[in-house]
Amino acid sequence: MYENLNRRHLLGQSMWTAATFGGLCKWVEAADKDPLFKISLTQYSLHRTLASGKLDNMDFASFTRKEFGIAAVEYWNRPFFKQAEDKKYLAQMRKRADDAGIQGLVILIDGEGNLGDPDAAARKESARRHHKWVVAAKQLGCHSIRVNARSKGSYQEQLELSADGLRQLSEFAATLEMNVIVENHGGLSSNGEWLAKVMKRVGLKNCGTLPDFGNFGNYDRYKGVRETMPFAKSVSAKSHDFDKAGNETKTDFLKMMKIVLAAGYHGYVGIEYEGSRLSEVEGVHATQRLLQRVRQQLTV
Repeated sequence: MYENLNRRHLLGQSMWTAATFGGLCKWVEAADKDPLFKISLTQYSLHRTLASGKLDNMDFASFTRKEFGIAAVEYWNRPFFKQAEDKKYLAQMRKRADDAGIQGLVILIDGEGNLGDPDAAARKESARRHHKWVVAAKQLGCHSIRVNARSKGSYQEQLELSADGLRQLSEFAATLEMNVIVENHGGLSSNGEWLAKVMKRVGLKNCGTLPDFGNFGNYDRYKGVRETMPFAKSVSAKSHDFDKAGNETKTDFLKMMKIVLAAGYHGYVGIEYEGSRLSEVEGVHATQRLLQRVRQQLTV
């Protein structure tokens, strides 16, 4: 499925050149001009399609390239949760991605305990359980794993507990030259001020954030992104629905991307569609068109 790709170019935005390394042909994206930011796809955008069996995890990279013309992805660990330490499986995933011209960026990690658990032993165990994903991310060519900063207790207690768990994990990740990045993903992590304080408390260069446009609950999303962007190593463009003009109904993408760029970030912005009115594929396309339009507006 999706083996014979018709590699499509993003019209007027990117070109592809072949480079050979270790006997494999690898495609590398090169923009006509250095873009303000690049667009990637977060695998969770297709979680229902994957769960239904209509798309296999092994085909995710080639499908991304064929359907959307996108050249970089953020993986989600759930579709290959049981294969985290299966070197052959991961090698095949990497080969499929390389063959499709896809760069792995991040693995989003869920289901490995709470890094801010009040119990010291449980906190240490959660950090240990994340180790295998750091190794897997390295094998897939990613620069980071995304984790959650979940905890219990007071504001300050959760800050200290989460910082401790993150520090333990980040110290391990540093031995592999990998990053640990925290998404605003519920609880106090959806408080931008709190998450920024956690980053400062950890105090390690390889521990950063993944600001998500839509996971702030009642907290001001623009304020939250502004507060967490100084530590960002990736950005998630969360979308749910769009108006007739193609704008996201809850987030002003133009305003948000101005905040992202003002922080000096010009890396990948990952599409993360979570809506239900449009199909997952249609939602990704709609988010992609919006990001492309915003990029063009900000480039002029």
